[in-house]
Amino acid sequence: MKQYSQVTAMLAITRASLKSIFRSPSAVIFSFVFPFVFILVFGFIGGNGGAPVFKIALDKNCDTSNALYDSIKTSNRIKIIQFSSDKELRRSLEKGKLTAVLNIQKNADSFPPYRYNIKSTTASNDKWPQLMPVLNNMVNTISNQQYANRPVYALDKSDYTKDIETIREYRTIDFILPGQLGFSLLSSGVFGVAFMFFNLRSTLVLKRFFATPISRTHIILGEGLARVIFQMITAIVIILAGHYFFKFTLINGIETLLEMLVLSFIGLVIFMGLGFIVSGLATSDSTIPPFANLLTLPQFLLGGTFFSVEAFPKWLQPISNILPLTHLNTAMRAVAFEGQSLWEVRDEIGIMLIWGVVVYAVAVKVFKWE
Repeated sequence: MKQYSQVTAMLAITRASLKSIFRSPSAVIFSFVFPFVFILVFGFIGGNGGAPVFKIALDKNCDTSNALYDSIKTSNRIKIIQFSSDKELRRSLEKGKLTAVLNIQKNADSFPPYRYNIKSTTASNDKWPQLMPVLNNMVNTISNQQYANRPVYALDKSDYTKDIETIREYRTIDFILPGQLGFSLLSSGVFGVAFMFFNLRSTLVLKRFFATPISRTHIILGEGLARVIFQMITAIVIILAGHYFFKFTLINGIETLLEMLVLSFIGLVIFMGLGFIVSGLATSDSTIPPFANLLTLPQFLLGGTFFSVEAFPKWLQPISNILPLTHLNTAMRAVAFEGQSLWEVRDEIGIMLIWGVVVYAVAVKVFKWE
């Protein structure tokens, strides 16, 4: 007599579940259509993804005993970043993490009293042109308030747009696409798993499974594997479409793509755990959306999906930085544009793994089979 194979049964469940997912309009819309709609709306209509906070560094010879430096230091739009070495500063410029390097100097000709210039790179092409009006407004305010409208700071244009070197250009799509991929993974993981297991339970499909030799563990693995395969296909389509149609940056090509898929897998597994929790807590179809929205909406809005976390009020940023989607989006952007390896984003991965342990500990407690 042929021995019953748990793996074969699990794969049969996976195939059947995968077919049902592809036949589900809601699954296709949430996973494929919505992300592309948001990429178009926020990426090409919505502008730069929120009011930016400009990160600058000071030239080592910058004069700091003047009113312009004092205004910058207290500004909520400009943040001065200090670096331990020129190499570190250069790397930040090349990766687009730093908007510009500012240098303020006393004028040898005595009038106007000061001159200033900025150095930037093509990686910050979307930022430094927006920085200049902020600086100019500060200069005008100082001139009006302290020097009776006399010009005090002259812009030295010799280094105004000078690149340290020509490198990749940061585009809006480089911010938007990872956020929308995270959106797709979160919505599919939570809503998809919650509705799937609740329906399996309410339609007595799980009860019929129990009449067969397949173990409960393999039932979950089979259903979960179908969801993982579907979302990995979704991730590949979103990333490659973004790359070839919208010029999304994959700095190291196929290597970067594979690293983003690894991050997608980690994020999806965590979000599926949230779906198991919702499935266990729900008492009817109508109670799933409130529970699911309670877990997903804060992450959609605060997880750096549509806007940079730095654009939020300071009191709100610690809350944003706790959420697992925030760390997934941050890791995705660092890998795709900055060229960081998975090891270099290990802090983000570590926090997500901690979330995974907590989520599945809760899921085990609340999940119901019948």
